[in-house]
Amino acid sequence: MKAVVFHDIGDIRLDSVADPGIQEPMDAIVRITASAICGTDLHMIRGTMAGMKPGTILGHEGVGIVEEVGPGVRNLKPGDRVVIPSTISCGYCSYCRAGYTAQCDTANPHGNLAGTAFFGGPEMTGPFDGLQAEYARIPFAPHNLIKLPQDISDEQAILLSDIFPTGYFGADMAEITPGDTVAVFGCGPVGQFAITSAWMKGAHRVFAVDCLPDRLGMARAQGAECIDFARENPIEVIRDLTGGIGVDRVIDAVGVDAVAPGEGNPAEVEQVAPKTKPQGDNWHPGNAPGQAISWCVDAVCKAGTLSVIGVYPQTVQSFPLGMAMMKNLTLKMGNCNHRTYIPLLIDAVRSGECDPLMVLTKVEAMNDVIEAYKAFDTRQPGWMKVELLPKAA
Repeated sequence: MKAVVFHDIGDIRLDSVADPGIQEPMDAIVRITASAICGTDLHMIRGTMAGMKPGTILGHEGVGIVEEVGPGVRNLKPGDRVVIPSTISCGYCSYCRAGYTAQCDTANPHGNLAGTAFFGGPEMTGPFDGLQAEYARIPFAPHNLIKLPQDISDEQAILLSDIFPTGYFGADMAEITPGDTVAVFGCGPVGQFAITSAWMKGAHRVFAVDCLPDRLGMARAQGAECIDFARENPIEVIRDLTGGIGVDRVIDAVGVDAVAPGEGNPAEVEQVAPKTKPQGDNWHPGNAPGQAISWCVDAVCKAGTLSVIGVYPQTVQSFPLGMAMMKNLTLKMGNCNHRTYIPLLIDAVRSGECDPLMVLTKVEAMNDVIEAYKAFDTRQPGWMKVELLPKAA
């Protein structure tokens, strides 16, 4: 089969690899009908998340058809159409039963203290081959594969695999209640869904902070009050618009990949391609990665809540702890418990409460994946979220 394979930092290729097979009783093999490119994939390719094992298939978002099930799989059969949660969990440990599926005690083969297991990640996350492929092996399939109703399209479902649940997780951790004011820092795909989720939870006002016109335009179309930090100080603007108080809740949807002002022009950032090493996102907060998180702490009101869903690897050691303590802030952060939120969001889409398709801006064939990665990495206009269609689909 064809798959997107990591070879080295900055070196990914569309390779022919062996088809996956059943390895454990609760495995299933899924024929992938839709995958996607995510900003988290760039962390591995850039080396900001260390420890990628050469030969690992990339990608952690997937929709497909069950082709084969192991003898321990009793709730699925070949032909079932499913969405695959990005993080992997067993469904029976105490953390899974409490809804903290990203902290599953069982899924990561390195042990219960090794951290979140997910598809297409570094050695410390498994590693598990990812979903940018024609077929994928899904461990703990009875728990990790969620059947899709016929009225949910592949295009909608691929957004339910990771980025919509992650945005909703950010809003949930932020403890948004009706009437709250909310600021979302970073208006990429996850940031857009954080805005959507803030409205779903009853926010009164949502401020969106970014510098790219297409991202701010999409946020504005959702009703957010947009702040271009390349043209104005976001903290001064937020305080001015909230009577000097700040917002009740802040969501950091930026993560570690950031570059100083003037270094993030899309035309100047190196692109993902064989034998090249990309150098940054198009977030320009300066003093990266500390500026974005410092702005978040500055923007929230006293006794407010800060929710962090942007990816920060274990090597990041800095945080404005003193400033947060002096404001009596509540801090929440972590990897999304995808399996917990996906059924809820399937219902929200089916009811018409929200339509995730607003974020999907490109659909590309797997054969064009390297060029798609280049455009996505450099944040070219119109490349907000990219769905990939494997040849097998």
